[in-house]
Order: sequence, then C-alpha cells, then structure tokens
Amino acid sequence: MTKQAVHTGAPVASAPYSPGIITGNLVFVSGQVPYDPETGQIVRHDFDAAVRQCITNVERILKAAGTDLEHCVKVVVFLADMDNFDRLNQIYNQYFGAVKPARSCIQVARLPLDVDVEIEAIAVLPEQA
Repeated sequence: MTKQAVHTGAPVASAPYSPGIITGNLVFVSGQVPYDPETGQIVRHDFDAAVRQCITNVERILKAAGTDLEHCVKVVVFLADMDNFDRLNQIYNQYFGAVKPARSCIQVARLPLDVDVEIEAIAVLPEQA
C-alpha cells in the first residue's frame, strides 16, 4: 500500500496527522473544524457559518488531492449539540450533489478547540471513479 499526504498549505507543526491521505483511488480527509485559514480564526457563535467553513475546508483538501465534494462517498459529522441536526442538514444539502454520500452524525461531549462541529470525509478520485 502506498499513501500520499495531502496538504493545502504548510503543515501545522503541532498537528500529528495529515489533513488528507491518498491511497489507491480514495482520499481520506481528516476531521475539519471551522478554522478559517484566511483569517487564522475559528468561526464561533454562528453554527451555520461554522458548518460552511468545515465543508469548505474539506473541499479545499479534496481539490488539492484532485477530487471534489461530488465524489464523496462517506461523510462523518461530529456535533457538540444534536439540537443543531436540522440546521446542519439545511446547510449540508447545499453542498453535495443529487446522490448524497453515506453519512454518520454523532453527538460528542467535546470537540477539538471547543468547536460546535467537525466534518471528515472519504472521496474517490474521479479518474478512477
């Protein structure tokens, strides 16, 4: 098995993981929190904007790997509060194509950096889809 790390910029020195990994025809995207790389800030106090930022971060890594959201086959969403499930779905629906990826959504007691949402994904590389 070969694997290749996917980065969208300089690796974060304190993070002991790769943002994405390509192996075979699959891209695995690590959980993305609502960190805005443009401002260097975490999106807080606006759940809808936080979900959008997480998906944008996933998309950025997928594009760096040579694929996109349309080629996602599995998504896992971690929520700090399941009361946000309906709001998550309203935003999530805007980003994925007609055939939505398989998805799990889990409420957790605490997420990294005390964010409200984290999203990870698996996608297929289009030339091998």
